[in-house]
Amino acid sequence: MSIQRLPVIVGFGGINPAGRASGHHAYNRMVHSVLPPSTRERSLSALARLMGVDYATTDTQHLLDHSLIRRIESNHFDVDAVPWNKRFATSSNGKAISFMLKKQNLPENIPENWQVSQVSESHVNVQITGEQNFLLPTIREFEVKAAGQLPTGFDPGKLYPSRSHPRGLQMMVYAASDALGSIGIDFDTILSRISVDEVSVYAGSAMGQLDNAGTGGMLKARYNGRKVSAKNCPLGLAEMPADFINAYVLGTMGSTGASLGACASFLYNLRHGIEDIRSGRSRMAFIGSTETPINPEVMDGYHAMGALASDRGLRQLDGLSQDQQPDYRRACRPFAENCGFTVAESSQMVVLFDDQLAMELGATMFAAPLDVFINADGFKKSIAGPGIGNYITMAKSVASARAILGEKAIRNNGMVQAHGTGTPQNRVTEAHILNETAKAFGIEAWPIAAIKSYLGHSLGSASGDQLTTTLGIWQHGWIPGIHSINGVAADISHDKLIISPDHQQIDPNELHYSVLNSKGFGGNNASAALLSPSIVKNMLQQRYSASDWKAWEKTNESVREQQHAYDERMISGTESPVYKFDHGVLDGDDVQVSDKEIHIAGKPVNLDLKSPYPDIDIK
Repeated sequence: MSIQRLPVIVGFGGINPAGRASGHHAYNRMVHSVLPPSTRERSLSALARLMGVDYATTDTQHLLDHSLIRRIESNHFDVDAVPWNKRFATSSNGKAISFMLKKQNLPENIPENWQVSQVSESHVNVQITGEQNFLLPTIREFEVKAAGQLPTGFDPGKLYPSRSHPRGLQMMVYAASDALGSIGIDFDTILSRISVDEVSVYAGSAMGQLDNAGTGGMLKARYNGRKVSAKNCPLGLAEMPADFINAYVLGTMGSTGASLGACASFLYNLRHGIEDIRSGRSRMAFIGSTETPINPEVMDGYHAMGALASDRGLRQLDGLSQDQQPDYRRACRPFAENCGFTVAESSQMVVLFDDQLAMELGATMFAAPLDVFINADGFKKSIAGPGIGNYITMAKSVASARAILGEKAIRNNGMVQAHGTGTPQNRVTEAHILNETAKAFGIEAWPIAAIKSYLGHSLGSASGDQLTTTLGIWQHGWIPGIHSINGVAADISHDKLIISPDHQQIDPNELHYSVLNSKGFGGNNASAALLSPSIVKNMLQQRYSASDWKAWEKTNESVREQQHAYDERMISGTESPVYKFDHGVLDGDDVQVSDKEIHIAGKPVNLDLKSPYPDIDIK
């Protein structure tokens, strides 16, 4: 019987409203007030580097105020003066409407009720009789003014030759480079141990790239009197983050793509990576997601659904008058009295090895994802409303952890990273799901984190935020409190849950598992159990000999040194994202094919495949 390979997390990186993921800096921003001074100072210094300011001369409060959820800043759009086109109809009332126009601005097809006469070589006079529709460029105040934004001053496109890339792809290049550097092992060294087709990349964007450089620009260009760019269409594709990583960061030729499950998309992609490694199809997998929904068009869509926390809703919650500004920092209030979620931008990536490769290379093992369970809701009344599929995914995730850890650990040594959007529907339905799951498995006090209260809802990247935050909990021992709430809402079930506005200190060695929970519009429910570093160590010490473990420990010392050195370079600003445009491009002359192997630039790809159905013989 062959031993199934264990996927382990050996690197992670990214950028979200709390800062850089690697080195646990984004996590540290959320719990900075309870960290030791040296750890806090280091992460604030990393945050200052992102923001392009000198930490030594910058007020700490400036760093805190310009990260996490806050009022939308002008680099996204002016919430007080959003451009739009007001449609209105005119009537000539028997007299022609007359105006001058540049000849070059005349429409190609002159309407029947227009009379055009030449005034000069460059201008014409237009007279319109009857009715005519016009679009008047104007501005309006936006109803939603809060979002989880990247730290003020951070611009990923300035860190490499971005060539008009959509913001989501710029962030994905940064996240992939950060994850790659965080491993602490040179990528060429890794590739020397595995085949060219044994690296998987699964990354995408639930919404696609909807800013002006992507699909958004393509859809509204002609409507606004502009031309469509040749880059708009291809760079807007939802799987383009994976394509970019393959083509410009890694140069890999393994399995690739993106699974989309609305706000559960990161976990959908994580499942692909887990399955690839367990099956032996890949030995290394990059899992990521990127979302940049902070633009008027996307936010208009969610606001029209009644899903976002608007200024009006926040004022009603806090009893404020029309002329008082809401507390934007507390816009997202999971499991409390709330009025909607808060959109956020984020790009997250984790790197998986199989356990054998991790042992051989001395990789630091931050956690192990057990499995991802995905279940739909069945028949639904509303496509956007929650359903029953999440009961299945949560119960299966806890059961999968129980199968390894046993009953006692499940009851006493776990936590949940809740979806926790901050909507009235979510607070009731998810709390009931978590509470009923706890009852079923005999859990009396399940710690619940809801980090959207800090970061906002980054849609497809949200569970990536949850995962990298969980790695920080195992490093520093603090479960982030739900800081934006004073207490839980009266209409939720929570007698088996610990839902606290305060940070909860735990012993990382006693937190054996964490369940990540994610729910998406359309009934895309996904939950996953992560095993802690101490449990991973216990498992692998049973699988490998004492000498193997000693060899890993010795090699890991130098890996940790390289991880620290990478973090130092990032804080000092001497490390740039990996971006290899027109680098090492291969063609047919670099490929030799036989019936047993393909050789690509001298590296073999095995073709001696075995039947997956050995009990069937039709030869």
